[in-house]
Amino acid sequence: MSEIQTIEEIQNFDGKYPKQLWYLSLVEMWERFCFYGMRGVLAFFMVDQLHLSDQKSNLQYGAIQAFVYAFTFIGGIFADKILGFKKSLFWGGSLMIIGNLILAFNPQGLFYAGITLSIIGTGFFKPNISSMVGELYHEKDNRRDAGYGLFYAGINVGGLLGGAMCIYLGKYYSWHLCFLSAALVMAFGLSTFIFTKKYLGPIGNSPLLHLEKTKRTIYEVVVYVGSLLCIPLIFIMVKNTAYTDYFMYTIGIVALVYFIYEIFTVKERKAQYKLLAAFIFIFCYFIFMAISEQSGGSLSLFAKDNLDHSLLFLSIDPNVVNNSVNSFFVIIFSPIVGILWLLMYKKKIEPNTVVKFGIGFILLALSFYIFYATRFFANEQGISSLNVFTLAYLLLTLGELCLGPIGMSIITKLSPKKMFGMMMGLWFLSSAFGQLVAGKLGAEMSSIENASLMTKLMSYTEGYKKLAIYSLIAGLALIIISSMIKKLMAEVR
Repeated sequence: MSEIQTIEEIQNFDGKYPKQLWYLSLVEMWERFCFYGMRGVLAFFMVDQLHLSDQKSNLQYGAIQAFVYAFTFIGGIFADKILGFKKSLFWGGSLMIIGNLILAFNPQGLFYAGITLSIIGTGFFKPNISSMVGELYHEKDNRRDAGYGLFYAGINVGGLLGGAMCIYLGKYYSWHLCFLSAALVMAFGLSTFIFTKKYLGPIGNSPLLHLEKTKRTIYEVVVYVGSLLCIPLIFIMVKNTAYTDYFMYTIGIVALVYFIYEIFTVKERKAQYKLLAAFIFIFCYFIFMAISEQSGGSLSLFAKDNLDHSLLFLSIDPNVVNNSVNSFFVIIFSPIVGILWLLMYKKKIEPNTVVKFGIGFILLALSFYIFYATRFFANEQGISSLNVFTLAYLLLTLGELCLGPIGMSIITKLSPKKMFGMMMGLWFLSSAFGQLVAGKLGAEMSSIENASLMTKLMSYTEGYKKLAIYSLIAGLALIIISSMIKKLMAEVR
């Protein structure tokens, strides 16, 4: 067999996984180290080093994360229409490295400049590697879910390492080292992609290969220059969260109109119904992210101020736990949950994808009720149990495992191939709105400045109780309307 394989040869693989999946998972693992490392330190760094209030920090966190995910929608479209996944991924990875090097050079003075470059870079990088995973499989290959399961595990190995290491380096050694570690790991991930991309064959090539090279190059350069021209605009909007709101509402309306337009370009009624089903899953993901993404904002500040350092028989920093325990539980329980679904499938009692989403929300509700219950384990100073906090994260993770691994897979199953990048971008855009709302919810829970630890504890936990109620309502509603959504999905399961 030749070294450069055709798409048919790649998709006609033996065994459970194509070899290309291992390469893509490794690249994504290092990128997620960088991403989760940064996500885990944002709110803490802004309070500790930039001296923002808890409320302002939560809003800034939501704005930054919203921009990161909003740009994945834009990056997905440009990859679909002009760059192709490979060039988009290389450009995005390069910008992420430069952004983190700027942060490493002067974390306090150049914080927003470095973050701005990281935002644009992630937008070009993130949706495209997920889309390439989908292209490794025939449209009707039932091994795709297993493939996304492995890919999801790779994400979380990176999340575990980055989440723990970056906050640890920043808190106890140097913020310069914290951001430098993210830059070096991202450089390693990009190098891995450069050396293994030949095995992807035509997957991820530019969609404009039919054009003459000069014309194609002009289109590509316009995208590169255009993304660089966005730097001052994003810099201003990230610093001022009111501008972020206007931007997000605008891009939300544009994305919705564009999605409706794309639905009407698809002539087949059955395919249109599938796209509507995909949109329902995307909307559910938005709600899930708005609630669960307290982890980088309010839960990070809660861990900073209101938790002891005792986890079972270990003494450990609560922020290290907050940043990495979710990924740790995913790695442990992901295969167990996968086996559970398989056993239920064999006994013909496996719940369908919609019901799985509903179960995910109910588990999320239980987790936030336990976050609320930490108030009953607090001492007079307002310091609560890290053990109870970690138990809540276990339930949150189990809820996430009912959505995350199958979410990306179901979107590619329900979407026409030519819309993979756009639909994956829409999936991440829903996450962007989730992040924005998560920041606002976190800011709402924040107590007044210079409040006592007990006041902070009561304020945050009261907010977590409300989130538990919202999650429970969403989960029950999904289970009730599951049969209607199944009809829209047709043969897709």
